[in-house]
Amino acid sequence: MTVRVLAAGDHFVHNRLFVDALRDEVPGELDVRELTLPWPVVPFGPVSEVNEASDVEDELIEALRGVEICVTQMAPLTRRVLEASPDLRLFCVSRGGPVNANLEAATAAGVAVTFAPGRNAVATAEHTVAMLLAATRRIPQTHADLAGGVWRGDYYSYDKVGPELEGGTVGLVGYGAIGRRVARMLAGFGAEVLIYDPYVETPGSVELDELLSRSGFVSLHARATPETAGMIGAAQLALMPPGSVLVNCARGALLDYDALCDALDSGHLFGAALDVFPEEPIPPGSRLLTTPNLVMTPHLAGASKETAVKAARIVAADVARYLRGEPLAHCANPAPASR
Repeated sequence: MTVRVLAAGDHFVHNRLFVDALRDEVPGELDVRELTLPWPVVPFGPVSEVNEASDVEDELIEALRGVEICVTQMAPLTRRVLEASPDLRLFCVSRGGPVNANLEAATAAGVAVTFAPGRNAVATAEHTVAMLLAATRRIPQTHADLAGGVWRGDYYSYDKVGPELEGGTVGLVGYGAIGRRVARMLAGFGAEVLIYDPYVETPGSVELDELLSRSGFVSLHARATPETAGMIGAAQLALMPPGSVLVNCARGALLDYDALCDALDSGHLFGAALDVFPEEPIPPGSRLLTTPNLVMTPHLAGASKETAVKAARIVAADVARYLRGEPLAHCANPAPASR
C-alpha cells in the first residue's frame, strides 16, 4: 500500500532534499506531496501555541488531507492542525529540537514527533570560530572603513589590537555536539580550553565563575532552559578579564544584552560577536545597533548546504524506521512509533 507523505520544505531545507532523501531511504513506497513554506524570506515566529514556526496553519491543514507522514522544518504542528489531520501519524522536524510542535497534543492524537539532533553542529562550530576571529581582529569594522574609503592606520596601535588565540584561554559554556567541535578547532590554534557544563565531566571542566575569570575568550553553547535563562549577566561579565571577547551563537535567552552593551560601552570587553538575539529581527532603536566593537550575524550560524542535506537525511531515516516498524531514533514524545 502506498504511503502518502507531505514534504513541507522551505527555502533552506528544500523539498527536493526531502524527496531525494526519502527516495534513497524508502524507494518506491511513497506518494509525496509538496508544500513550500516562506522561511527564511518571511521570519518564523509564534503560531498559536507553538514557537519558531511559519504562519501557515491553513495551508498546512489543506495539504495534510489524507497524509500519514509529514517531513518539515518550520511547519506548525498546533492543536488546530492536529484536530484537522486525523490521518497524520508521524511528524518529522528537521531541526535540533521540535519547538514548532505541540508535543502534548501530538501525543494525545497518537502522532509521533521526531527531530534531527546534530544536523548543524559542524556549521555552527565553524561559524563560532569565525565570529571569534572577526571580533578579535576587528574584521567587519576595518572592512567597512576601507569600503568607505578610509584607511585606519590607528587600528595598529597597541591599545586597539586584539589578543591571539594561540596561548590564550577560551572558556566554553556548554559542551554538547557544538561545543566539542569548537574545542577541537581551538586546539588547532594552540589555545587552552576550559569547559563549564554541569552535565559533563571532562578534562578542562571548571565551575562557571572560574571559567569566566580565567578566560580571555568566552563562547556560549548551552541550551535554553529555565535554569540557563540569563545565566550571563552583569556580575558574570564583570568576572571576565578586561579586554576579553564574548561570543554567543547559541540562544539569545542565555545572555543579558543590556549588560553586554554596558560592558562594551565601558571598554571592559574588547569585543563581542552575536548570532542570536532576545528579539529577532532586532527592533529599530535597539542598543545593539549602536554599541561599539560588536559583530553580528542574523541567526545563521547553522546555515550551510551540508546542514540542509543532513537535516533531510536524518528525518528520512526515521521515516524508514517507522515504515519498517522499528523504534524511531529521535522521537520527542511517547506516541506510537510504528504503523
